[in-house]
Amino acid sequence: MTTLFNPLLNGFHPDPSVVRVGDDWFLATSTFEYLPGIPIHRSSDFENWELIGHVATREGQLAVADVPTAGGAWAPTLRHRDGVFHLVITDAMGRGMLHFTATDAAGPWSDGDLILRQDGTGSVDGIDPDIAWGEDDTVYITFSGLLLSGEGVGQHLGIQQVRVDLDRHIALEEPRSLWSGTGGQFPEAPHLYPVDGRWYLMIAEGGTERGHGISIARGDSPEGPFETAPQNPLVSARSTIRPVQNTGHGDLVIGPDGTWLCVLLGVRPRSMTRAFSALGRETFVTAVRWEDDGWPAIDPVLLHARPGTRVDIDFSTVRELDREWIAVRQTPGSIADLDARADALVLHGDGRTLDDPRPVFLGRRQEHLTNAVTVAVDVSAGVGGLAVRYDERFHVEIEAGGGAVVARAVVADLVQEWTAPVASDVLELHIESRPPHAGGGFPRTSDVFHLAVTADGVRQELAQIDGRFLSSETAESFTGRVIGAYAVTGDIVVTRWTAEGDDE
Repeated sequence: MTTLFNPLLNGFHPDPSVVRVGDDWFLATSTFEYLPGIPIHRSSDFENWELIGHVATREGQLAVADVPTAGGAWAPTLRHRDGVFHLVITDAMGRGMLHFTATDAAGPWSDGDLILRQDGTGSVDGIDPDIAWGEDDTVYITFSGLLLSGEGVGQHLGIQQVRVDLDRHIALEEPRSLWSGTGGQFPEAPHLYPVDGRWYLMIAEGGTERGHGISIARGDSPEGPFETAPQNPLVSARSTIRPVQNTGHGDLVIGPDGTWLCVLLGVRPRSMTRAFSALGRETFVTAVRWEDDGWPAIDPVLLHARPGTRVDIDFSTVRELDREWIAVRQTPGSIADLDARADALVLHGDGRTLDDPRPVFLGRRQEHLTNAVTVAVDVSAGVGGLAVRYDERFHVEIEAGGGAVVARAVVADLVQEWTAPVASDVLELHIESRPPHAGGGFPRTSDVFHLAVTADGVRQELAQIDGRFLSSETAESFTGRVIGAYAVTGDIVVTRWTAEGDDE
């Protein structure tokens, strides 16, 4: 299938869940420690997607302020019933398993109710919850039984289910075990669908890395018992040369013209052994066919990249931040000052660096494998710059202030710096991701970062850094690259942002 763009959503957009309402489709993805949390995209043709809002836009909806790296908003399920949007998700190592509602997918969304255990002592312990309604309106929460707290933390109990009183948000029973796949590790991402009088339970298994895949079973009731499909896994890129790998964690929906589709996550790795995925897990789509025996078949995920894009933001004319800006464990509005100067965005440093779990950092997802970002800054009153972040232990930045500019690579406990003097405080900072060159052999990385500064109209190259160090495989991060401006001390004034890229 190549008529729809793939990726469907470029950049850090994992764990997609989709629902059709009338002639529109709505899609939610995970955000982990970033805010605003859980973006909602809308499309009327399944080709063009607009970011219309987020579920978590207010303090307290997600307790991500102190979650460890890789915690936070994990794997939503988005559904619609009787004029109300429902989203269930686990705020991992934060609040717990949550249920949000809204009458408009763009928001505002509710504060989020905990789905309590039967004894009411805390939330149901598990991840990747699904919500479904039986024919008698019984509400089922089906989830992956990875324990995130208590004595059994880290133990995996397979796919589980509870009936829930949605008015009181309390389980009506102890969790029951359901079909947990064909034996692959980490059965997760369950979704229940009623189709032609049967209930289908689709899950991911094999882990979210190269062994990832989708499997399915069916039964006469949402509670099972379930019969395993003979052709499992329905889709997986394991042991193939396909350019899209890690395909799994999917959701089914009826698309345009009545065709069935599966949205799912995947990565686009590069290097000699295709070992490094620079952008992390993205959202893809592929076709679904229902066979005569009543089982679905899912096509392999093909690559069909969108045309290149360019984003120019002049803060003298944009008085509100658009929805693409995100911050780490805090809302963009809590650190972005649009009032200090009429022509700029100002970030106020407080001593925190990018090594801190809550840096003064405002960024946007890197959407293309070949990418260039330039920011115009005034550092006369502070120290800060432009960075690419995976998390607090993996980041690359170009930092200016005090008459010097520093290019820096932070890879776990290894730090390398390149320093040059600059006479001006008004600068352009550049970070570019360029394809690797074979150099007489096979390329052995995902890309190469080029860090440079322009002062008084003269561009100076500072460093080239191997991009493999900021890939999902190296960082072992669930997120992806986010590029942003940051402040360490004083005031960093950002007057212009330009980002352009393509996937040639």
